[in-house]
Amino acid sequence: MIAAALTDPATAVRSKALAVAAQLPDERYIPQIVECLREPDLRLAARSALAAFPASASLAALAAGTERIRVGVLVTGNTYRNPCMLAKMVTTVDHIAGGRTVLGLGAGWFEPEHRSFGIDFKTIPGRLQALDEACRIILGMLTQERTTVHGKHYNVTDALGLPKPVQQPHPPLWYGLGHLAGAEWAATHKVHVISNNPAEGARPLFERYREVWQRKHGGAPMPKLGMSRHVVVARTDAEAEALARPNYAHWYANLTKLWRDFGAIPFRFARDFDEARERGIALAGTPARVRQELERQIPASGCTYLVCRLMFGGMSESEAGASIDLFASDVMPYLVKLAPR
Repeated sequence: MIAAALTDPATAVRSKALAVAAQLPDERYIPQIVECLREPDLRLAARSALAAFPASASLAALAAGTERIRVGVLVTGNTYRNPCMLAKMVTTVDHIAGGRTVLGLGAGWFEPEHRSFGIDFKTIPGRLQALDEACRIILGMLTQERTTVHGKHYNVTDALGLPKPVQQPHPPLWYGLGHLAGAEWAATHKVHVISNNPAEGARPLFERYREVWQRKHGGAPMPKLGMSRHVVVARTDAEAEALARPNYAHWYANLTKLWRDFGAIPFRFARDFDEARERGIALAGTPARVRQELERQIPASGCTYLVCRLMFGGMSESEAGASIDLFASDVMPYLVKLAPR
């Protein structure tokens, strides 16, 4: 278990790119990357809830401007791209990054955007079936010279998968985990998972993953079972809450913009910071308070990996930097002790 995917928190967490990358659960947050790129016109555009830059181009820019952090999207909806082209995009970014790319995959979940773009949303079983076929194609493109897959949703014949990514056999694969069927799929395909569920809701998902893993792969090393959280740390609880509350509102407003345009409200997301904290999916307070809550949630969930959204909403670089510094110095060292042995 490692917080925010850091191996050297004392030096790495102050990276602006890290602070940005840590809060990109899917492509609708890519506009925040412009805060790292420091283009004034783009920064202005990103302030609009309507602005959304494509992940592949944004990640290429992020990869070119950094040296140590891993770059990726948690997660890319499979429904938006041809899997052959997605594999080529990932390979390209992996070369730009020198082997630091991760590939997050999801079955697709944002129905209003699918409708507005004219993309078939399918049923949940249909999306999972399409994801299964896409995964076979993507892994083939990343590891073989030629790939052929004929399925219900995709027909690929002798597709050329060159060049290969820098990472061998391929960049790490991640899946956004929200239901038991997804846990079974991810364990079967040896994919890392990330869940935004409360600790008690994530536990049965991770348990199902472990059950399927043991049945299919025995004692082989298991991929990471990840849990994501909004986290703000300050010297006092009041200071942390004052920073977290309006920025969570900003984040939620951007996240739900298209839903509201279609006259709907997504039930799965906490509507404000207080609801998110009550569910346990957002934490704000002193280092001791945040540490205590994470020390409770990690064993309660059964996760082996922690991803923190450390910069979100309209948070400034200085505000996020102060919170990240406290997290790195006063929280992370204690979490390392919880790592599975």
